Amino acid sequence: MDAKEFEAALLRDGFSADIRVVEPNTSNPEHSHPYDVRGLVLEGDITLTTVEGSRTYRPGEVFTMEAGRPHAELFGPQGARNLVGRFTPPA
Repeated sequence: MDAKEFEAALLRDGFSADIRVVEPNTSNPEHSHPYDVRGLVLEGDITLTTVEGSRTYRPGEVFTMEAGRPHAELFGPQGARNLVGRFTPPA
């Protein structure tokens, strides 16, 4: 999916749309967010780890994470540039 199509889909579905740049070899220990996340990898890679296991996403791939779901993040030696959307589900 290209970035323009992905951004249009985010906005249509009520998500924000922001570019997030992460430094090489950055890791974020297990945490969760109070919002749903959808992201498109533009450059570099991100590995997400949940209780189900780990998966690495590369340019052109979309990742999702539901609000409240514990996960860890690891960014590769090139860092990453992602188009990320956030949506806070109604209480």
